[in-house]
Amino acid sequence: MRLVFKLFKWLLGLAMMVLIGGALWLYFAPPALIRVGSNYAAKIICSNVFIAGRDPQTVLERDVQAPGHPLLKLMRVGVDPSNPSVHTGLFGVFGGGVAVYRFTTGCAAVPDGDVKAALGTRFQGLEPAPRSMDLWPDGIRIDVDEHPLVAELLDDEQLTGPGMRAVVVVQDGRIIGERFGADVAFYDQPLIGWSMTKTVTAALIGTRVNAGRLSVEDNNLFPQWADDARSKITVADLLAMQSGLHFNEDYGDVSDVTRMLYIETDMPAFAADQPLEAPVGEVFNYSSGTSVLLSRVWQDTFSAPQDALAWPYEALFGPLGMHSAVFETDPRGTYVGSSNLYASARDWAKFGQLLLQDGVWKGKRILPEGWVRWMRTPTEASGGEYGRHVWLHGPRANTPRGVPADEGFDLPADAFWMLGHDGQTITVIPSLRMVVVRMGLTPSRLGYKPQALIEALAKIPGEME
Repeated sequence: MRLVFKLFKWLLGLAMMVLIGGALWLYFAPPALIRVGSNYAAKIICSNVFIAGRDPQTVLERDVQAPGHPLLKLMRVGVDPSNPSVHTGLFGVFGGGVAVYRFTTGCAAVPDGDVKAALGTRFQGLEPAPRSMDLWPDGIRIDVDEHPLVAELLDDEQLTGPGMRAVVVVQDGRIIGERFGADVAFYDQPLIGWSMTKTVTAALIGTRVNAGRLSVEDNNLFPQWADDARSKITVADLLAMQSGLHFNEDYGDVSDVTRMLYIETDMPAFAADQPLEAPVGEVFNYSSGTSVLLSRVWQDTFSAPQDALAWPYEALFGPLGMHSAVFETDPRGTYVGSSNLYASARDWAKFGQLLLQDGVWKGKRILPEGWVRWMRTPTEASGGEYGRHVWLHGPRANTPRGVPADEGFDLPADAFWMLGHDGQTITVIPSLRMVVVRMGLTPSRLGYKPQALIEALAKIPGEME
């Protein structure tokens, strides 16, 4: 009995220490960190529930809490389907995270609480997605039976990686292999591309260049830059990530990128207010703020905001048949061109195919002639690693500094990549007439590199020639 009493006292003491430690941690946690965490949780859950049709508790546990900051372990969530929105907070009380669903423009966190303004950023006119039994990409039918070696590779979990949600392999304009993970309930379920969205932003810039409304040499892009050296920044500098603007892309805490995405209501205004920290055009700095600035630049080529909001669907998603695509804006109506595009894996593959086809789709030129070639031309400031919103190598995933990201892999020399947070990749390989999409929830700490899958696909005799 005495032993039981001692054990009880020890457990009680331990519980008190945990409670006191947790209270102290909450007390000293920066308010900005709590706001970032709450709004991040609300936004991710909102998008996955109302766009992707997923269960909110599953999203909280798998997408928000599992890979995240300790703060996120304490988040609780409430979903309101009648006024489509999500509320989150520490223990369901502290932090006050709110995100609202606007249908055509997806979800947005509302850090200032002005839900009415956020709801005003949607537009009308999207038609229901047609369904055809034609072969992809014209319809929903695929035929992969003639490619058993591709199927065998996609059954290898080491090649597709932990947390895989979808893999789609396209060659000669047809899907020759496809796999889905446990979190994907239907083939056209929209999945977030994270920074793969940046490449879509570059394409949207191309559509406005093609329309004669924008030039890559345009400068004096924002009024607050008029009287200083930032006025020299061109559209081309922004596309090459060599604007010279300060921007901290660290996702581990309250940084420029997390503040912009989850605390600021006007994202491009925040990014445009950043000072120069390097000469324009000379230093590479990968920045989500830069891509949001580009969204504002191309949207400002329209006189009517509603026309700008409809443009991605009119000029890009509609012609390609990307009917699952939902591009999200910030609370004030700027597309989050750095991060927030949802689309099915098959529709992401259509975008990759557009790049493979030099910006032409069904005989129609969507992007200016030579635009894709220019996008994938390495820039000097990046040391040859980056073009204009595309990468010339695969994910680094724990690769030591100074070591090439593709070291140890035998990859086609002409491959170029779209890369997104947590394991989103699209590899375009012109010499093999191939596009490979890989989506998932795969933090870089797991060390997964899709280069191995690309290498294996490229080496299949006969099928890939």
